[in-house]
Order: sequence, then structure tokens, then C-alpha cells
Amino acid sequence: MTYMRLHFWSGGTEEQYLATTAVVHPADGLPAGEHYHVAGPTEGGFLLTTVWDSKQSWERFVSDVLLPNLPVEGGFAVKPEERGAEVILQQMA
Repeated sequence: MTYMRLHFWSGGTEEQYLATTAVVHPADGLPAGEHYHVAGPTEGGFLLTTVWDSKQSWERFVSDVLLPNLPVEGGFAVKPEERGAEVILQQMA
């Protein structure tokens, strides 16, 4: 089932986001299983939402790619607040 993940880094910046994704994302796009990625600065920090083909794909990315590459020089200095959910509706224009 499709899975979404929301991340918020309190005090996070665009520069930290760019440094992190440069290390953990393939140069030509998104990691395997990730279908949607949207990010931007918000009041008090930085917000990221991703949509994956499954929760298992998200967990595989975390264990196989993200964690082995942390910390990223110039990347986020703190762990994000996170929420995840199985997607029950996905609409696009």
C-alpha cells in the first residue's frame, strides 16, 4: 500500500536539505520506491513530504541508504519530527 512520510526539522535550512539530498538521493532522481518528493522552508524550520510505493520501501531506504550516510557534512544537525501514514487517497491535477 502507498505510504507517505512527513518530516519537520526545527531550525532546519534549505542549505542543510540540499546537502543531505545530494548525498542520499541518486543524481538522476528519486530513490527506488519513492514516487513523490516535495520540500520547502516553513516557519521555524524545514518541511519535507515524501510518498513511497510501500512502507517497506521507505524502511529499506532508511536502513540501506539514509542511516549509513548520516551524519551528512553540512546537513541537518537534528533528527526530524516525523509522521507516517498509509495513503487512502491520492489525487493529482
